[in-house]
Amino acid sequence: MFSKWQWLLTQLTRTLWVRATLFALLAVATALIAIPVERFISDPFPYSIGADSVGQILNILASSMLAVTTFSLSVMVSAYTAASSSATPRATQLVRQDTTTQNVLATFIGSFLFSLVGIIALSTGVYGDNGRLILFIVTIGIIVLIIVTILRWIEHLSLLGRLSETTDRVEKAASDAIQQRIDYPCLGAKRLNEAEPPAYIDQAIYPEKTGYVQHIDVGSLNRCAEQYDAEITVLAEPGQFVHPGEAAVCFSGELNEEVEAMIRAAFSVGNERSFDQDPRFGLSVLAEIASRALSPAVNDPGTAIDIISRAVRILSPWRDHVSIADEDEAIIYPRVRLAEIKLDDLFDDVFMPIARDGAGLIEIQLRLQKSLLALQQICPDCFTQQVQHHSDMAQQRARQSLSLNADKQRLQALVDHIQGKSV
Repeated sequence: MFSKWQWLLTQLTRTLWVRATLFALLAVATALIAIPVERFISDPFPYSIGADSVGQILNILASSMLAVTTFSLSVMVSAYTAASSSATPRATQLVRQDTTTQNVLATFIGSFLFSLVGIIALSTGVYGDNGRLILFIVTIGIIVLIIVTILRWIEHLSLLGRLSETTDRVEKAASDAIQQRIDYPCLGAKRLNEAEPPAYIDQAIYPEKTGYVQHIDVGSLNRCAEQYDAEITVLAEPGQFVHPGEAAVCFSGELNEEVEAMIRAAFSVGNERSFDQDPRFGLSVLAEIASRALSPAVNDPGTAIDIISRAVRILSPWRDHVSIADEDEAIIYPRVRLAEIKLDDLFDDVFMPIARDGAGLIEIQLRLQKSLLALQQICPDCFTQQVQHHSDMAQQRARQSLSLNADKQRLQALVDHIQGKSV
């Protein structure tokens, strides 16, 4: 389980400028490393390289890397635009975190700075004969690295910004978040029974910011509760919209400014939802992609069918989900209570929009019913209630939109099978 600072560090490493800065610093250090290394070499090398020879190579490298970096940035922006228009704007944050693109751009920027620093150092005469030879060898290594990077970049460009590649990213993010809730149903805390609110519900702490809960540092909350010999109940789950008028936490001990500050610091609130602790967000984004594909302007039912299949893959591992009891050994933070995520909500997030927007398309309705049936067959004890509910709701919508009786009969046969009325 990530602490707040580990989560913030992870978010930081996903940004382009951090990688570019690290590569740039490494490039500058690499270009200047020949100066101190040369001092430890007493004997001259059997070969020598003229300053003009190395300088010409570095000049070519600098000019070409500047052009390639500019081109790559334009391609990256175009890919972001394509992902936003073909999928959904909510998916672009995953495209922006693409490590291959970030490493490629950082390599190009670092190579440009390496060449620039090398040219400046050569013009000032700080390199001796041995230093120029070391710089030449390092330059050859940089060129090999650039060639490998360009080859990877060419291959990656065939996928960057494509709808299928963007959808893959969203599916993986949603699957990872689902798996986390299977391994840690309450993010390592005790389960909150929402039907029985805690006795200290009136001792509430309100958030100072308005936005979405992106991350909760449950470990920090547990340390705060241990320090004051109290219990903390989290009312605002990851992904929930919070504001100063609604309580986010209630505290069983005596409230003071220090306690409130510690508890508020454990919550990361932002303008957008995050995929990390919020599996519902990933499913909602997939549903948005399907809804866009089903719009009259796009008219791409095949994408919606693909999303339905992905939803089955994402939800299938939920058969391993088990509600935890207070004495469960898997509880890491025993002084914190947090509600489990509801399977009903997961089904609503992904299946309800598709059933609504694809109500008049028999191919969508058939695939939806077959996928619901597949989930029921995977784990009847786990999925039957939700599957039957959404099967019935989808059929009601389809009955009002489909005009052909033959289509309605085909759909009815599947619905009867799900509801247990036929074999």
